[in-house]
Amino acid sequence: MPATVSPDYVYLDYAATAPLCEEALEAMKPYLTCGRDNLALNMNANSLHSPGRAAFEALEAARKSIARDIGASRPSEVIFTSGSTESDDTVLLGVAPAAAEARRVASGSFTPHVIVSDIEHEAVLMPAKRLEQQGFRVTRLRPDSRGFITAGALEEAIDADTVLVSIQAANSELGSVEPVRELAAIAHAHGALFHVDATQALGKMPLDVREWDVDAASFSAHKVGGPKGIGALYVKARTPLSAFQLGGGQEAGRRSGTQNVMGAAGFAAACRAVCAMEPVESARLRALRDELYEKLSQVPGVRPTLDVPRGSVDFLPNIVHVIVSDLESETLILRLDMKGFGVSGGSACSSHSLEPSHVLRSIGVEGDDAYGALRISMGRYTTAEDIDRFLIAFDEALNWNRG
Repeated sequence: MPATVSPDYVYLDYAATAPLCEEALEAMKPYLTCGRDNLALNMNANSLHSPGRAAFEALEAARKSIARDIGASRPSEVIFTSGSTESDDTVLLGVAPAAAEARRVASGSFTPHVIVSDIEHEAVLMPAKRLEQQGFRVTRLRPDSRGFITAGALEEAIDADTVLVSIQAANSELGSVEPVRELAAIAHAHGALFHVDATQALGKMPLDVREWDVDAASFSAHKVGGPKGIGALYVKARTPLSAFQLGGGQEAGRRSGTQNVMGAAGFAAACRAVCAMEPVESARLRALRDELYEKLSQVPGVRPTLDVPRGSVDFLPNIVHVIVSDLESETLILRLDMKGFGVSGGSACSSHSLEPSHVLRSIGVEGDDAYGALRISMGRYTTAEDIDRFLIAFDEALNWNRG
């Protein structure tokens, strides 16, 4: 039997994953039948027979929907992947080498250069290390004290050998929103390609890959209420790409492996829903964010990690990050969990690490402060009552032995 959670449990860890939304569930229901009852959809989308063609049509409908929602020029620019990690890996290990090879053919021998930010997800930082092992130069840009990668920092680092710049749209811990359009323009002015990890941005802020003028962008379904195990990589037409995952040549030879048609349908439905709701939902979450920051900053021993002005759109509307003095985040997380509230100390991918977050170290948060980090992230199903209840539970968690 799977573990159960109380129906009264308040989930405040949306930056790690979002609960499956109603739209995604409805889109996937037709696939959840057995045997001959499901020949119309749940077959191999690469087969020539009629069940295969039906699956292919469903897959392409999902591709068209996602392309429209992210602002792609054509559906063929959307590649289905297993999630943002694979999408990021594909860009670093597939686009960067292909761009470097094209540069060599045109210009002769050189040492290819890649730029990433120091606060990227490990899905960018780890393949960047792999590139170094393969002979690339890699520059890691440090953010300013508020978590922003500035145009000046990129201008100083970029050079004639730079083939790729990869900067996230928004940070999963701090919520800082990067100036993607401005950074992409700098990269292009120097002949480099630009990739953005837009995992946290989708559904939380205006997003248009054409307006940003990026060459590649990574997305993950489960961050927006879709199923896990499905994501997308936007690759602008004519962007060089050497396939990272090899096999049967699916996804026009760019990502081999039988496609997850049901997952793609669920992803498309969730993406459509969050993009339609984004303006209203962002305003609602921003109000909850501002209230939570105000209330938490009044608690002795608690301070916002960053100064986030009320109503600011320079930070995601759904993330609150604070430092709690004299109490490790792991202890506070477990106490809150016992009270029925789910929060985190940062990225779920590194939640079992005992080391302080590399994101916090990059903005100058060190020592005991870094160990007391707490991230509260909200989403579609978070209510004002949830926040009021959380504040009571937070006080009780801080004063665990009181009485």
